[in-house]
Amino acid sequence: MAKLYFSYAAMNAGKSTLLLQAAYNYRESGMRPLLFTSSLYAENGVGLISSRIGISEAAELYGADDDLYQAVRRHMDEAKVDCVFVDEAQFLTADQVWQLARVSDRLKVPVMCFGLRTDFQGHLFPGSAELLAIADVLREIRTICSCGSKATMVVRQGMDGRVLTDGDQVSIEKSVYISLCRKHWEEAVGRWPVKGP
Repeated sequence: MAKLYFSYAAMNAGKSTLLLQAAYNYRESGMRPLLFTSSLYAENGVGLISSRIGISEAAELYGADDDLYQAVRRHMDEAKVDCVFVDEAQFLTADQVWQLARVSDRLKVPVMCFGLRTDFQGHLFPGSAELLAIADVLREIRTICSCGSKATMVVRQGMDGRVLTDGDQVSIEKSVYISLCRKHWEEAVGRWPVKGP
């Protein structure tokens, strides 16, 4: 039975690396994966899923107005699709998450989504919220804070190195994000005064 998967983590946990590895494994087994990434990550109009370790692969682009169910159906008219992979799934709309659920439920194709759970202010992204609500399988990919604890949050730094506490939810400049554990995120953003030890 095909399922809708959501693998989530903080920044720099290796989400794109795992996606690219899984897609490679499908191809190596003679199957056809279909890869999508957010149009925010277009490079010269081309979709590209890139990993920090230096591997990358072309991908279909999706924007907020795209119907991903119909996009997958069009690809299936050309040739069998064995799995759909979605990078930067936090940027999906709630409707697109349901479209991907229909891909798994009606087209019987597994859909594996990879993305951030929360933004730099500690709020769920819309796509992540819907995936957490309806995905069949949730998987946390772990990374660590500088203290060695599990990192579950991210902070955004400005050009001057100061931690930003407001601004647009979406900023795709990866170098300005740092993954932290909840304790150190709270201390960094000063959102709630930390009391006690």
